[in-house]
Amino acid sequence: MNNHPLTSPARIVGAARCPRAIPSFAKTGARHAAVRRGAHSGFTLIEVMITLVIVAILAGIALPSYTSYITKSKIRTAQADLVALSLNLENHFQRQLTYPTSTTSNTAETKALFTGWTPAQASDFSYTLSTATSTTYTVTATGTSSNLSGCTISLTNLNERSVSNCGSFTGWQ
Repeated sequence: MNNHPLTSPARIVGAARCPRAIPSFAKTGARHAAVRRGAHSGFTLIEVMITLVIVAILAGIALPSYTSYITKSKIRTAQADLVALSLNLENHFQRQLTYPTSTTSNTAETKALFTGWTPAQASDFSYTLSTATSTTYTVTATGTSSNLSGCTISLTNLNERSVSNCGSFTGWQ
C-alpha cells in the first residue's frame, strides 16, 4: 500500500471536502449583472434637488457675510485715509504754526490742497475739510457708493472720531 503522505486516500478524501470553486459560468453572469447595474449609474432628480437646496442655503448665509465684510473693509480704509489727511494737516501746523483755513467741498479740492495725500477709497467716499480755522479742523469722509450712501466718518484736530449712518459699523477700529 502506498503510505506516501501526498497520495494517501485520506488526503484525497480531505481534498474532496474542501469548498468547491465557483463555476466559471456563475462568474460570468455576476460580472454581466455588475456591468448592467453600472451602465445605469447616475444621479436621481431628488439627489440633484437636495444638492441645489444645500448650495442655496450656503449661498444665502455666505453672501450677506461677504458683503458686510467688504463694507467694513471700505469703512476702515476710509478711516485710514482720514488719519493720513489729518497727519498732513498736523504737518502743515508744525511748519506754519497754523492749520490751513480754506475748506474743501470734494475729494479733488482736498487732494489739490494736500498734494502728498491720496485716498485709497476715493471711489466710495468723498473727502472734505470743514470747519477749518487757524487752530481747529474737521475732516470728513461721506459715502458715495450705493451700500455706503449716507455713511459719514469724521475726525477733528483733537482726535475726536465719529461714525454715523454706516449700518452695523458704529465706531472706529
